[in-house]
Amino acid sequence: MAHKPLIAITGASSGIGEATALAFSKAGHPLLLMARRLERMEALGLPDTVLARVDVRDRAAIAEAVKAGEARFGPVDLMFANAGVAHLADIATQPPEEWDAMIDINTKGVMNTVHAVMAGMMERRRGTLVMMSSIAGRKVYPDHTVYCGTKFFVHAVSESLREYLSAYDVRVQVISPGVIETEVLSGVKDEKTLAAYKANKIAIGGGIGPEHVADLILATYRMPQNALVQEIVLTPTRQRY
Repeated sequence: MAHKPLIAITGASSGIGEATALAFSKAGHPLLLMARRLERMEALGLPDTVLARVDVRDRAAIAEAVKAGEARFGPVDLMFANAGVAHLADIATQPPEEWDAMIDINTKGVMNTVHAVMAGMMERRRGTLVMMSSIAGRKVYPDHTVYCGTKFFVHAVSESLREYLSAYDVRVQVISPGVIETEVLSGVKDEKTLAAYKANKIAIGGGIGPEHVADLILATYRMPQNALVQEIVLTPTRQRY
């Protein structure tokens, strides 16, 4: 029996990546899951899945993973460039190594991920790129300086790719969540920044579950190829900014 198209996800070991893997697996899709923490992906125990230990900074590793996934399940029909880190801090005191990690993972990593599947999608005249941004890719926040820069980059690149790939019937969607319950704060080492973020989160009644983002990605993916929801902005109702 023919299976549904292959869905590929980076940063699939937790948060929105994990939730999206669960949603598409439940919908009957085979998966290519990529992340640095292989054991976390193995623990999901999902059927029809190729797992790859991948750091998105390694362009060749993503290409190899895509090759392995496609050899088993056919072409990647949706690539979710989800992997990212958020080292939020006071820019005057933040170690520059934290900038490097955000720039390398959130910008170069996204480009490496797109590169692994774009030519194939153009050739087939079919495919969907889902680009992980943030509400911080639309406006700036205190202590988010470089993080915002990387997410503004994702928006700009996505706008350009959307225009370029439209002639090939390939869709480009940007995901811009607000406060979601994920492990993203694990990258925040600046205690004042962390305390301020947590206080704001409590003030708005907490974040919302990553499964809601996943459900929207699945719902919009299921629309016909000639219909594109260009951007999803999802926040808690009480998040005012």
